[in-house]
Amino acid sequence: MNVSLLMAIPEATYMSARVVFMGTPEFAVPTLRRLLASFEVVGVVTRPDKPKGRSKQPVPSPVKVVAQEAGVPIFQPRTLRRPEMQEPIREWQPDVIVVAAFGLILPPEVLRIPPHGCLNVHASLLPRWRGAAPVPAAIIAGDKETGVTIMLMDEGVDTGPILAQEREPILPDDTTATLAERLAERGARLLIETLPRWLRGEITPQPQDEQQATYAPMLRKEDGWIRWEEPAELIERKVRAYYPWPTAMTRWRGKLLKVLRAVAISQEEKTAPPGTVIAWNEGAAVVTGEGLLVLQEVQLEGKRPLPIGDFLRGARGFVGERLGH
Repeated sequence: MNVSLLMAIPEATYMSARVVFMGTPEFAVPTLRRLLASFEVVGVVTRPDKPKGRSKQPVPSPVKVVAQEAGVPIFQPRTLRRPEMQEPIREWQPDVIVVAAFGLILPPEVLRIPPHGCLNVHASLLPRWRGAAPVPAAIIAGDKETGVTIMLMDEGVDTGPILAQEREPILPDDTTATLAERLAERGARLLIETLPRWLRGEITPQPQDEQQATYAPMLRKEDGWIRWEEPAELIERKVRAYYPWPTAMTRWRGKLLKVLRAVAISQEEKTAPPGTVIAWNEGAAVVTGEGLLVLQEVQLEGKRPLPIGDFLRGARGFVGERLGH
C-alpha cells in the first residue's frame, strides 16, 4: 500500500487505535518511529537499561531513547510472567500490541490483552529462520534472499500465522549489520501498510508450513571462534554473519585476533595445515579445510581495526605462524 492509499483510509480507522509497542535494539527503532507518526502509541515496553563500558553505567536501549524523545510512557520489566508485571500493559488498554525484537517471550496472559492481538515484525521469511538470530542464520546458510514477516503471535516461538511478507536479497558483501538495517526499514514499512488493513478485518491470517520450518537460536560469544578446518566459504560467511557481534575470532601468540573482513578463494592444493598464515599478494591469507581465507581487515586485542597491509607492517612473524583457538 503506498502513501496515497494510506492517506485515503479514514483517520479514525487507524489513528484512534491504541497501540503498545514492545522492542529493544536498533532493529526495532524504525517500526516505533513509523508507529509514532501514524498511530496513538500509548506505551512502550523495552528491556531494562544494561551496564556498558568500564564504568558499567546503565545505558538505555535505542527504543527507550526514542520513546523518551516522544514523551511516551515506558515500562521496563525483567519478566512478563508474573501477573504484577502484566498490569501496566493492561492499564494502557491497547487495541493491538506490536512487537519487534523485544527479547522476552510473551506469556499467554499478555497475548490475550489486546482485542486485535499481538503483531510481530520478524526479520526472515517465516517459517524459515524462526528464533532470535534470523539475520546471521540466513547469511551463514548462504541464502540468496531473506525478508520480513508480519505475524500474528501465538504461544510458540515465531509459529503464529502470517499476515504479510516481503523479500529482500542478500548481497555478497552483506554483514548482519548492513542486512539488518535494510530489513528493519522494510519491516517498518510493511507493518504500517499491514496494520490498518488488519484492524479493518481485511486480512486472513495464513498458517505457516511446519514442514519448511528452520530455527535460528540466540548467538553466543563463543560462536565467533573460527574453526580453520571448515571450508573458507563457510568461514567467510561467518565473518560477515558475526559482524558486529560476536565477531569472528581466532588467536595469535595468545592474543585475541578479530577477523572483521575477509574473502574466500578456492585452492586445489593444501599448502599447510589449517590455520597457517601464508603470504598472499601484498597481504596474507589463512589455509582452511578447503580453500584460502584472504584477510582484509583485522583487529588485535587492545588495538584498533586495521587493513591487513597496515597490520602486517607492525606484526613481524605473522606470516608463517598458525592461528587457532
